[in-house]
Amino acid sequence: MARAKSALIQVHTSVFLFGLSGLFGKFLALPATVIVLGRTGFAALALGLVLTLGQQSAYLRTGKAWLGMGLLGVLLAFHWVSFFLSIQLATVAVGLLTFSSFPVFVTVLEPLLFKTPWRWRDGAIAALVVLGVALVIPEYRLGSATTLGAGWGLLSGLSFALLQLLNKGYRQRYSAAAIAFYQNLFACLSLLVVAPVAGLTLTPGEVGLLLMLGVLCTALAHTLFIDSLAVLRTQTASVVSSLEPVYGIALAALLLGEVPTLRTLVGGAVVLGTTVWASWPERSPTD
Repeated sequence: MARAKSALIQVHTSVFLFGLSGLFGKFLALPATVIVLGRTGFAALALGLVLTLGQQSAYLRTGKAWLGMGLLGVLLAFHWVSFFLSIQLATVAVGLLTFSSFPVFVTVLEPLLFKTPWRWRDGAIAALVVLGVALVIPEYRLGSATTLGAGWGLLSGLSFALLQLLNKGYRQRYSAAAIAFYQNLFACLSLLVVAPVAGLTLTPGEVGLLLMLGVLCTALAHTLFIDSLAVLRTQTASVVSSLEPVYGIALAALLLGEVPTLRTLVGGAVVLGTTVWASWPERSPTD
């Protein structure tokens, strides 16, 4: 019982830190690519240290594995850049809630990528999330910052869904910490090509915030979440994960004064409720 309680505290702590990470898009007046460059760089350093101290084998065995991890690292970079762009253009609430559509993208894409059977439940889930996202967006003016932010948030959710699905094969061969290390490393390396780092000068405060984002909100949060899965059911962890935008929106209201509109809250409730439904296993006829 004590171990289960400890694991539950761990997963809530990790989800709280994931929710907090969205606020760094407002805390840091930097391009999204620079924020993600710092995040992935510090995360890779922290995860590399964890692997070294824990003497965990993390060597990729084939050239195909190196290529795959590299491509997934680029996808991870795109996911986080689009996530921070969404928050910078719109609000923390819009960014987090549109990103929270990712379980629905998983539900829709899995039958297409892995030829699993399509069910009526999948279509209903997708339709409800479309309704929820439509309510989350407070205005539909073409070219407005909020509409663009919501679009980037949906791209963030889509890219994260692809990342989860494409990671399936690697989870059977490598530890979660090793996968996270390589993907953060390759994400950082890919962003060195596109991020405007030439002539960039960071203040000590900005470096401190990037360090916090990379170590606490990425490396530590990821480690706590994966560790909790050894005790908790995946379903329990998935449901707790749906609290990420709740924590993020509450922190944004408290620390940034960003209070979401009633319409956004209603849309968010539809998205989160549907996400919980998507995470809930179906009962078999014999249950």
